[in-house]
Amino acid sequence: MLLQLLLNIVIAVLWMLLKDEDTVNVSTFFTGYLIGIIVMYLMHRFFGKPFYIKKMWAIFKLFLLFNKELVTSSAVVLKQICSPKLAIKPGIFTYETALKGDIEVTVLAMLLTLTPGSVVMEIDESGKVFYIHAMDIEQSKADVIRSMTQFENAIMEVTRT
Repeated sequence: MLLQLLLNIVIAVLWMLLKDEDTVNVSTFFTGYLIGIIVMYLMHRFFGKPFYIKKMWAIFKLFLLFNKELVTSSAVVLKQICSPKLAIKPGIFTYETALKGDIEVTVLAMLLTLTPGSVVMEIDESGKVFYIHAMDIEQSKADVIRSMTQFENAIMEVTRT
C-alpha cells in the first residue's frame, strides 16, 4: 500500500513539474494525483497487493464509525450525568473477540476505551477475552457489544484486505 501511495505522489509531482506553468498550483498537483490513481489502478495487479485506495477507504470508514460511536456514547453519558437522579448500575462483563494478532486486539481495546461509558480493564493472555467496565451495565452492555462487533468488522476490513 505504501509503495503504491508513494508512486502515486511521485506521478503527481512529476505531472506538476512537467506542466508548463510559472507557478506551482495545488490544482495541478491534484490533477496529477488523479492521473496517478488511474495509472496505479491499471498497474496494481503487478504489485501483488490490492489497490491502495480500497484500504484507504476502509481506514476512512473506521474513522467515521469511531466518530459516530464517540458522539453517540458521549450524548448517552452526558444525559446520564445531567439527570437529577443518578440511576446507573456500573459493572464488569466479558467479551470474546474474533480478532487475531496484537495490533488488531490493541486497536479494538483503544477504540473502545476512547469512547465514553466503557473501559477495557484487562485482556487475557490469549488476547481473545476482554474484561470491560461499563458505566451502566444494564443499558450499555448491549450498546458496547454492538459497537465492538462493528469495530471488529471495520478493523478486519483494514488489516486483512
